[in-house]
Amino acid sequence: MLRNYLLTAWKVFMRRKLFTAINLACIVLTLVVLMVITALLETAFFPSGVEGKSARMLQVYGIRSEGPNRNAMRTTLMGYKSIDKYLKPMKGVERVSAFTVPASVSVYQGDRVSELDVRRVDADYWKILDFRLLGGRLPNADDERSGRMVAVINASTARRLFGTSGAVGQAITAGGQQFQIIGVVEDVLQMNAYADMWAPLSTFPSSDYQNEITGNFAAMLLARDPGDLPRIQREVERIAKTFVTEDPHTYATTMFWADSKLDVFARALLSNQGQADSGARTLLTMIGGGMLVFMLLPALNLVNLNMGRILERSAEIGVRKAFGATSLQLVGQLVVENVLLCLVGGLFGLACARVALWWLEASQLIPYLEVHLNASVFACGMLLAFVFGLLSGVIPAWKMSRLDPVHALKGTA
Repeated sequence: MLRNYLLTAWKVFMRRKLFTAINLACIVLTLVVLMVITALLETAFFPSGVEGKSARMLQVYGIRSEGPNRNAMRTTLMGYKSIDKYLKPMKGVERVSAFTVPASVSVYQGDRVSELDVRRVDADYWKILDFRLLGGRLPNADDERSGRMVAVINASTARRLFGTSGAVGQAITAGGQQFQIIGVVEDVLQMNAYADMWAPLSTFPSSDYQNEITGNFAAMLLARDPGDLPRIQREVERIAKTFVTEDPHTYATTMFWADSKLDVFARALLSNQGQADSGARTLLTMIGGGMLVFMLLPALNLVNLNMGRILERSAEIGVRKAFGATSLQLVGQLVVENVLLCLVGGLFGLACARVALWWLEASQLIPYLEVHLNASVFACGMLLAFVFGLLSGVIPAWKMSRLDPVHALKGTA
């Protein structure tokens, strides 16, 4: 039966090439936008490459402190002392890394000034993340212990600062400090990995950071197995209850959580820093709902186009009903035709989405962006195309199947 539906659909497409082209254009444009959004969301929430260990990784990005006075409430980043005292001693965790969020510094080269986003990181940072080294080497624990003024920069920064000459071994002055470049890594735009330049923690101008409860730090916790993540999250939540702030009289209660990347984004976007529930499900529901609404608008337009075919195909429908075709058979045929058209549009949309992402990467509208259309994005795109075909095909198909055969044959449907 499916083979007959496909053959019929092909004949219909060939007879109505203009209509097919209009429908395909509508489908392709919609699916291109949806697949680009899906690819960007996957890159943000479930990255591969540098942060390819995300499936067994958790992040602690903020501390929520509250006091008896409702006005005594704050959300800050962690200080190095908080991570060193409370998180690094945790058992059952493969590695814990303390690192700063990117901070802008000025690099002076003669009369030229460049602004770079710099992270200061510990030695475990380089063992959790899988940077692609293009030249030189990465900092190690000995560099940190010895307080060596070394740094790693990304490929774009190397070209910007040193052109075609090699960057490894060069010296730069950043933020009033002189660093020697020991390595160059591939550009990356991911939550924990993004920066123009990385330097060891020991390159801070002062050691005061070691005594800060709150500050400019975040932590990555790498589990040995993804199955350990729930246990680690419970342990971090328990540790938070023992946390003592620098002002325990004003801030008596402290909360922080070990979150997945999706949880981190959800807390930031939905302002759920004070709740155990990050709001990830709500965020996904909002994204899914938004994509569904976006699909409904062109789907309604496609419904109107399909309804316009009722008069064109009324004679065909009348003949088929006169020879005993049931409404269910007609609906099946017409829905399969529409779904097939949408799946073809999905393939075109996938190709166009790849072109759109290439343009987005090359334009540098989002610096260092690199997005892959992998199997999961492809499957999601085909699912969207299938749903799009159902949404836009069921109503016209049902109306066509309900035509009175006598009126249909007379062309008065």
